[in-house]
Amino acid sequence: MVLGGVWYLIQYGSTAPAYGVFRGEPKDLRGLRAIIADVAGFQCRGIIQFGLVLLIATPVARFSFSVAAFALQRDRTYVAITLFVLGVRLFSLLDVHSWRTAKCVLDTIS
Repeated sequence: MVLGGVWYLIQYGSTAPAYGVFRGEPKDLRGLRAIIADVAGFQCRGIIQFGLVLLIATPVARFSFSVAAFALQRDRTYVAITLFVLGVRLFSLLDVHSWRTAKCVLDTIS
């Protein structure tokens, strides 16, 4: 991620930001396949985005391995607690607001 950040600053560091206009992330940075393709193509923004994906995936993997370890130890209490925390973390990654918006749109159509 640091490499991508340095590379990004070298390429775009002298460009003045236009704070009056909002520009969202490009489409090639919104999906995992597209991010991996950008990393393979040595695109600096893709490298940064991939680093962020790894930072998000690390605690999820840690909780998943903890569930397995507690299950092997047959410690049901810790399995339940860890599954709850893992569920909360995974739920926080979902874009629930988009689902609500889509449901409202579908309700008004039908």
